[in-house]
Amino acid sequence: MIKIIQTINDMNKVLIELLAGILGIGILGELIGVWFVADKFGYSIGLLVGILLAMAMAVHMAWAINRVLDLDKGAAEKQMRANSILRYTFIVVALVIVMVTKTANPLAAFLGIMSLKVAAYIQPITHKLVQKISKNEEKAS
Repeated sequence: MIKIIQTINDMNKVLIELLAGILGIGILGELIGVWFVADKFGYSIGLLVGILLAMAMAVHMAWAINRVLDLDKGAAEKQMRANSILRYTFIVVALVIVMVTKTANPLAAFLGIMSLKVAAYIQPITHKLVQKISKNEEKAS
């Protein structure tokens, strides 16, 4: 348990908060959304795919930002643009695969991907929750 906490402390705190927000929105989306669709399994798989893609995008963005910090302005902009194109190409390919294979609901996958945007907006709330949880864990140990 202590090793996990140390690993989390070593990572970018904002990334952790963003990932927690994506996961929370995914759980909420599952609990609410599953009642309104006929194909519950397809919806759940699609939402899971979208949530995982959103988390991967968040991790890739954090990695890309840390990587370009040492570059000059022009090179940094070029590198960030290339990383954005790579991310969005990957998302489009993943959505096309979901649509072609019909293994999951593509709208649910898109909803899961958009959880990244919502998580960014609620990050101040997630920040307070993560701080509260980490303070409680420090008191317990």
